[in-house]
Amino acid sequence: MDYESDQIAGVDEVGRGALFGPVVAAAVILSELATQQLMDQGMTDSKKLSPKQRLLLSDQIRGLATSFKVGMASVYEIDRLNILQASLLAMRRSVLGLPLSPLLCFVDGNQRIPDLSMHQQTVIKGDQSEPAIAAASILAKVWRDQLIVRLARRYPGYDLAANKGYGSAKHRQALQVLGPTRQHRLSFAPCQASLLRD
Repeated sequence: MDYESDQIAGVDEVGRGALFGPVVAAAVILSELATQQLMDQGMTDSKKLSPKQRLLLSDQIRGLATSFKVGMASVYEIDRLNILQASLLAMRRSVLGLPLSPLLCFVDGNQRIPDLSMHQQTVIKGDQSEPAIAAASILAKVWRDQLIVRLARRYPGYDLAANKGYGSAKHRQALQVLGPTRQHRLSFAPCQASLLRD
């Protein structure tokens, strides 16, 4: 069955490998015209863009998308469910939160989202091949980075504004000295190790 581009949502998540903060997903529906305009602006996988490029594209995606929604799963949910299930939960929330319901979801990676009524197609490295997934990766990344920068003010000492919650050398060292915060993922080994210090 052929779907129109504005019946398809691209879905991606960010923050799966971080030690701190929620995992965040986005779902984006783009018209063919919006897709072309965004591709002309250099839209691609968020990891290949500078922070400044991501921010500009994020604003353009929000302006041009037929529909979009950001969803997240909290640190508590990550520790309770495991990171894979929490990532899928964040994706599910982003899709179900869309003001317009898609007929098909292109999901980045190789895991289908549980309990969705619409058709799904998993796409390995989809953020490089499917524009709607690339758009979702950019929205999710910018949204999560901005959240972590805000949380960095509440939890100084972990260099969060720079590492965005990932396990940089400074972050791991701070965990050893300061211990984990309420926003650290205690099911992740580096956070567990910091609890065992004397």
